[in-house]
Parts: sequence; C-alpha cells; structure tokens
Amino acid sequence: MNTQKETIGLIGIGLVGTVLAEQLLAHGHAVIGYDIERAACDRLHHLGGQVADCPRDVANAVTYLLLSLPDSNVVRQVVEGAAGVLGGQQIPAYIVDTTTGDPKETETLAARLDRRGIALLDATICGASSQLRRKEAVLMVGGARSAFDACKELLSTLAKRVFYVGPSGSGSKSKLATNLVLGLNRLVLAEGLVFAEKLGLELGTFMDVLRAGPAYSVAMDVKGDKMLRRDFSPESRIRQHHKDVSLMLKYAYDSKQDLPLSRVHLDILESAMAAGEGELDTCAVIKEIQRRTTRRDLKK
Repeated sequence: MNTQKETIGLIGIGLVGTVLAEQLLAHGHAVIGYDIERAACDRLHHLGGQVADCPRDVANAVTYLLLSLPDSNVVRQVVEGAAGVLGGQQIPAYIVDTTTGDPKETETLAARLDRRGIALLDATICGASSQLRRKEAVLMVGGARSAFDACKELLSTLAKRVFYVGPSGSGSKSKLATNLVLGLNRLVLAEGLVFAEKLGLELGTFMDVLRAGPAYSVAMDVKGDKMLRRDFSPESRIRQHHKDVSLMLKYAYDSKQDLPLSRVHLDILESAMAAGEGELDTCAVIKEIQRRTTRRDLKK
C-alpha cells in the first residue's frame, strides 16, 4: 500500500475519529469521510479531508475503510443499512472498526462480510483521544491474520504499538478487559483524591506522592491533573464508558463470573449520567464520589 497516495475512508468523526483523520492526513493519506453530525463533517473539511454525503459514497471511493462509531448497532446500520457501505457500486476490501463493540456482534458481522469478500478487523484502541493524538495509545486487533498483515502499514500510522490478538471479536474482547482495569484505576484514583482531601492533605503534593510510589498508574498522568483542575472537557465520555461497563457485566454474567467492583462502577456511572454528566470526560466520576461523600456527611 502506498501511504502517500492511498485514499482512506473514515465514518465517524467524533473524539477518536477526528484524531484518526489527523493522523492519516499527517502521513500523506487523502481522507474521505462521513458523520451524521454536520459539525463533525465540517471539522474533517477544515482538517483537509473530503466530506461524502453518506457511508455508501465513502465506501465507493476506497479500498480501506475506518469506522469510529458509538456501538455495534450503529456499525451494523452504517455497513448494512440504507445508504450503507454495502450499497455502493464497489465495496472496500478492508474495514477496520475501532468501535468498542459487542464481540459477538463483531464476529457475526465479520462472517457476513467475509461472504461478500470483505475483511473486517476489530481494531480497538486502549487510550483516550489525547493519548491517541500523542501516539501513546495501543491498538488491539482481531480478525483474519492475512487481513491484519495487509492492513499493518495503515494501522502503524495510527499507533506505535499494534497487537494482533486473535480472530474476529478478539479486539473487542481485549478492549472490554483492558477497559475494566483502566476504568477501575480511574475510579479508585477519584476516590483516593476525595479521601485525601477529607483528611486535609494538599492534593497537588499528594498526587506527586502517588506518582512516585507503588500506587502509581497511568490514569494519574492522563486523568489526575484534570480531576484536580476540575477540567471535565471530554477526551473520553462517561456515556461511552457506561456502555462498555454494561457489556463487561453482560459477558461476565454469560460466563458465570461475578464482577463486584464493576457492578459498583456501573452504579456510579449511572448516577453520574442521571446528574446530566454523561457527555463529560470520564474523570468526572470524581464529582459523583464527592456527592456521595457529601450525602454521607449530611446524614451524620
């Protein structure tokens, strides 16, 4: 694949999709894309990409198509629905789906696409959009090994660390498992900061102590300062992580595994969404921890 000439399709130009477009354009690719939101299409245009009228028109123009969408239902609609990818005069040979989707849905869609001669890779991203922009995110890719090899050069333009993790659905499964650990790291950081504040500690100094000691996690670098500044501008959204945790619990139930900490996590995310915070950054879980602390104080 000639990265200086290849036109790449992109459907979904949200937080992650915007960064994908930036990376592709910076590596000399032409990008043609589509998003249901007009503002997102305008953003792609301002970056230097071409905007299509529908997913079908994107698919008509490319061999490689990237998806960055909210969930598996939207992926299915974009690919198989009216004016979808499969409705074009020509269809892409490779679809690289970065959506955190339902692994079983991914597997069944991959099988249907394979019968049409299209290879689907579920190339999920471990890391917030800011980490992806800095090339600090990790790609976990599931699908046919031959398709992974064919797309490896493209994938390497998006992240320095790219892992082939197995057959279709494996990328989605890896994302759910890593997000379980990541989300709880973020949640326990929020709880620890609220606890330290209640003890009367100076939080800037306390954060330095955390980073220097065995309690350190990358969540401190990515979300810690945002929590201290109360900067809840989204790099990853509470609403999206709620969807991920719901999927984790669904698969744990199916496999007869209990996820006690994730059940608590889901309850906190649901409370945050009920407070109107679903579109805020995931670091805003600290607001819900503070609310629960305040309510407990009032009961004394």
